[in-house]
Amino acid sequence: MPEPTTVDPHALAQIAGLPRTDRPLIICDVDEVVLHFISHLEIFMGKQGYRFTDHRYRLNGNIVGTDGTALPKDAVRALLTGFFDAHTANQRPVDGAAQALATLSNRADIVLLTNLPGRHNKPVRENLLANHGIRFPLVTNSGPKGGAVSALAAGRRQPVVFIDDSPTNLRSVQSSYARATLIQFIADERFFASADPIEGIHLKTNDWRHTCTYIERLLGSKGSISELL
Repeated sequence: MPEPTTVDPHALAQIAGLPRTDRPLIICDVDEVVLHFISHLEIFMGKQGYRFTDHRYRLNGNIVGTDGTALPKDAVRALLTGFFDAHTANQRPVDGAAQALATLSNRADIVLLTNLPGRHNKPVRENLLANHGIRFPLVTNSGPKGGAVSALAAGRRQPVVFIDDSPTNLRSVQSSYARATLIQFIADERFFASADPIEGIHLKTNDWRHTCTYIERLLGSKGSISELL
């Protein structure tokens, strides 16, 4: 299991400015969880002559050019930065996300935690989310999310729920805040079907109705995972 991760200083500064309550906490990713990401990225890549080689859940090593050569990590990072600069304002919402989060907000605090490149893109994303009825604090992070989740969860009453698509982030939270209930949510059906099981994940899903029901049961059980298994 990876070592616990420290919190990104910029994310920590944002977290310090959030109000603290004694309610349960839901920490939710944005890309491919609340907003569609992969389908938009495929179109963006295609216009530049790039494509995924398969639907395994990774970016590095899985994006190739017209000659079939995989893009190096720096080029993948630059591609993603260009994508978000161009498309942060127009990503489509995942079906059911706004309704589920609104329902869950009656019983828990919700914070959106996103690895969004470019600080200038944060207000753009906040505006897009608000236009879709998703009005919760947004924290922008860099790197594995375990440190940020640990900082957000400090002093919180259980349960603390973490929802993300990325195996890296889920494992990071496993190592940094072991008390979290972990949900892997992947909206894209192809990548959802190809994602390998992750030991210790409590729920793998691509359905917000199912996710909402699961978390409501967890909140009703006052955080006891054993009552759900």
